[in-house]
Amino acid sequence: MEAELGGSFIKLRQALFQLNSVDSSLLFTAQALLRWHDGHQFCSKSGQPTQKNMAGSKRVCPSSKIIYYPQMAPVVITLVSDGARCLLARQSSFPKGLYSALAGFCDIGESVEEAVHREVAEEVGLEVENLQYSASQHWPFPNSSLMIACHATVKPGHTEIQVNLKELEAAAWFSLDEVTTALRRKGSLALQPSEASSLLLPPKLAIAHHLIKKWVETLSCSSLAA
Repeated sequence: MEAELGGSFIKLRQALFQLNSVDSSLLFTAQALLRWHDGHQFCSKSGQPTQKNMAGSKRVCPSSKIIYYPQMAPVVITLVSDGARCLLARQSSFPKGLYSALAGFCDIGESVEEAVHREVAEEVGLEVENLQYSASQHWPFPNSSLMIACHATVKPGHTEIQVNLKELEAAAWFSLDEVTTALRRKGSLALQPSEASSLLLPPKLAIAHHLIKKWVETLSCSSLAA
């Protein structure tokens, strides 16, 4: 197929830099559904094979009559700011130089607000306030998640980071200039040798990118107004 079409298969994460929002939404949905069907071929109660309907929107167990529907796990993703800087973090699995907003799954019984407070405290040891909802996005990695994006601030003088090395490789405060420069950088996640120490941000299709861009725009407007 690659030879006939004159192309090559790449991982969906890499394709994020080449896809538009329409194509990415279709591919995200397709990948999520295929993975869900692959993982729900048997009933969790009876152990019998499940059967999917014609549309592929559900699976039914003929024995227990249980109907299974695709689900998404709620994840909070939060960009924390101290007013002049934003806090970005990275995991060891990230490409070199890539930093993003803090993110974590909501626990059973938690509200979005409670999840944000807990995740930020667990990962970087900070207490946040002024929590504001921003947007949401379906995200297929590693499994289907509903990303709930928020902005939050910390109290002045309470900015010392205590990185939880069990969850993160690093976390740091970045200035408006540093983040603005990173947003202007184009291309893939591969850094050129001359940019080895440069900050990389998530691709434009990721909601983390929109959180960061919104923070830059808000702070820039505030600076101009002042």
